[in-house]
Formats: sequence, C-alpha cells, structure tokens
Amino acid sequence: MTKTVKDNAILLKYLAGLDRKDSTSAPVDVPDYDKNLRKDIKGMVIGLPKEYMIDGMDAQVKAKIMEAVKLLESNGAKIVEISLPYTDYALDVYYVVAPAEASSNLARFDGVRYGLRDTTADNLIDMYKKSRSKGFGKETKRRIMLGTYVLSSGYYDAYYKKAQKVRTLIKNDFDRAFEKVDVILTPTSPTTAFKIGEKAADPLTMYLSDIFTIAPNMAGLPGMSVPAGFDAAGLPIGLQVLAAPFAEQKIFDVSNFYQSITGWHEKRANL
Repeated sequence: MTKTVKDNAILLKYLAGLDRKDSTSAPVDVPDYDKNLRKDIKGMVIGLPKEYMIDGMDAQVKAKIMEAVKLLESNGAKIVEISLPYTDYALDVYYVVAPAEASSNLARFDGVRYGLRDTTADNLIDMYKKSRSKGFGKETKRRIMLGTYVLSSGYYDAYYKKAQKVRTLIKNDFDRAFEKVDVILTPTSPTTAFKIGEKAADPLTMYLSDIFTIAPNMAGLPGMSVPAGFDAAGLPIGLQVLAAPFAEQKIFDVSNFYQSITGWHEKRANL
C-alpha cells in the first residue's frame, strides 16, 4: 500500500479508530504510529515459528528470511523459536470459511439490488442466472459453489462449524505465542511470484501460495509484508511481520528499523 513503513503508519493512523456507522470498528484508542516509531529494536523479542519453515519453501526465500532474522538479532533483538501447531490446518480451514463467507455475502449481487444486470434475459429467473454468470469470474464462481455446499443442510456441522472450531484453535496458538514474543517473523510467501495464468489449471497448487498469510488472517491479526531482497531471477521476496491484535506499533517498529538498515524498498527488481 505504501513504499515506506512510515508512510504506512501515517495512513493507518487516519484509517483506524471507531466509526459510529460501522459496527465492525473497535472502540480502541489509535496511537500516533509514525511519531512513536522506535529508533532501535533492542530488547524486543521476535518469534520464529518452526511450522513455517516447510519443505516446499524455495531455498532462496528461506535464505533471505534467515538473513533478516540474523540481522535483527545482531541489532539487539532476541530471537526465540515458537510453535504454532495448528498451522497445518489453516489452509483447510480457510478454504471452508472463506468460500462460505463469499457465498453468503455475494448472494446479494443478483442483478436486482447489486451488481451487473443482464438485459437479454426473457424472465426473472433467467436474468438471475445470466447476471451472475456474466458478473463473476471463474475463481469467484468456484468459491460460491464450494461455500454453498459447505453451508447446505447436512454439511454445515461437518464442514463449516468444524472449521470455525479449528479457527479458534489457530487463534489460541497465536495468543499463547504473543504472551512470549513482541512480533512473529515469517516469509510472506513460500516462493517468489509465478507467471500470470501459470497455475490457473491447478487452483489447489495456487492456493498453497497463501499458506503463510492465511493463518494470521484466520486469527484476526495485523501483519505487514516488507521487502527483504530478491531471488536469482530478480523477483522480490517478502518478510511478513505479525503482532497481536491492536499491537500494530510493534509491527511498525520492527519493520521500520529493518527497512532503515537494509534499504530493500529503494531497490527495484532486475528482470
């Protein structure tokens, strides 16, 4: 969203806070994030989850992440290994919960109240079908169909309800970790970017690219992806910094310091 961490801190300062017309906003005081940025990270405790160092991770991605970890440690941060055991279930949980929410939320886009309306239909039912067929792409349709299935009678308890229970377990993992650490560091993605359309025929493989960002989203955590270098092909590698709910200041502190001593955000990919 921004080139620098400080700019991001300024942006969040004006986006965050209670909105009386938004029931999902929280009545929590918003710090002056950019003015409160620390000049160093001495004494901060950084967690490194062992479950995130998976076999399928690109070796160059892993090397850059560990390089970042060592750099932060050499500048006064304490690095501790943590465990997030329910991480293994995050991908499965996400692709039950997210499609269910997509199915429910996108039901309103029927061509009558919201969304594209087809003008060639002969009757109301035909208009619904054509509007939704033309208005949604393949991935959206795939999620609507999957979400409708897991929410249907006879399958709700077996899939959606069970997924929500495991989602709580994932959140509990993070809650326990943040009792010991200030932030958690992970790769943003297990590999660098793949070509447009390269994995379109294999959505399951494509979904695996989200494996490091899904668990924090399921747990409702703030996170930031910071440039951490490039692979041999010149493609960018991201370092993900996570903190407990409403602890964005810690993310900004670590990310801004890392940015200030590396300057990766100033460099462009050499493709």
